[in-house]
Amino acid sequence: MSWESFLYMGGYALYVWPAYGVTALVLVGTLIWPVFQRKQLLRQLTIKQKRSQAR
Repeated sequence: MSWESFLYMGGYALYVWPAYGVTALVLVGTLIWPVFQRKQLLRQLTIKQKRSQAR
């Protein structure tokens, strides 16, 4: 099996490679999104805490 035939995927490359790409993006997004959510939540909690202490 040559690299060219592997990349061509028996004529289905236009369907297979985008599917791999979308899957990779979803997996990376699933790993990164909670980090951003946590940072945002911590910022909001810090602001609320500072407001309550100022009263």
